[in-house]
Amino acid sequence: MRPSRDISRLVEIMAALRDRDGGCPWDLEQDFSTIKNYTIEEAYEVADAIDRQDFADLREELGDLLLQPIYHAQMASELGKFDIGDVIFSITEKLIRRHPHVFGEEAARSAGGAKAKWEEVKADERARKAQVKGQLSPSLLDDVPHALPALMRAEKLTRRAAKVGFDWAHWRDAMGKVEEELGEVRSAVESEQSTARVTEEIGDLLFAAVNLARQLGIDPEAALRDANSKFTRRFHHVEQRAREDAVPIEAAGLERLDGYWNEIRAMDKSGSV
Repeated sequence: MRPSRDISRLVEIMAALRDRDGGCPWDLEQDFSTIKNYTIEEAYEVADAIDRQDFADLREELGDLLLQPIYHAQMASELGKFDIGDVIFSITEKLIRRHPHVFGEEAARSAGGAKAKWEEVKADERARKAQVKGQLSPSLLDDVPHALPALMRAEKLTRRAAKVGFDWAHWRDAMGKVEEELGEVRSAVESEQSTARVTEEIGDLLFAAVNLARQLGIDPEAALRDANSKFTRRFHHVEQRAREDAVPIEAAGLERLDGYWNEIRAMDKSGSV
């Protein structure tokens, strides 16, 4: 077995790994549920390589991500459900169907027209799926995946609802909702409500914050990811300063640690970092 630029070689390798006679014991133990998290992780690693503009890593991570549908399709094939050819046919059929302005006789006069046609086709698809499930009519929210990260799913849910006018008229209204929800969190905590109640109020606060981000044209998932990176970088500075002062970080105390933190904050604001 040799490497190849042909995707069929990848399919052959995956089939060999899952071969009951001589395959890989670890791969043979896997199923859809155990592989699911790897699929999600690989997508995030692709996103990370893109954020870092590391094209060597991106090439490798895209390969790892490409393996995932091959893996799932191999397991489905073993169950007699579908194979990778069916997967490829499905996505090519969908792309052709959703782009009649490119592959059909209809012509979109603008990018906006193309977007409108895309949404129209997707609405038809939702209607067909609802019919198959026995639903009287589809919901705009039906195909927003439950497995999405919570911030990303909240943004998509509110964006869908906004399409039919269920939205704040102005970002200031969305800001007011954030302030209202923060007040409800404070009230629930101060009145010593149950953990379940406080959890619910914090969830409402986070949802309102996502809605505000969408109103302002900001991707909340990307914003929080950037905030995580900033916190990590600043905390590394705190750890380094503690080492320089020969102080065990767990014994440094909040006042000293906060001082280190304020150093890196000031450096960030001055642009010296």
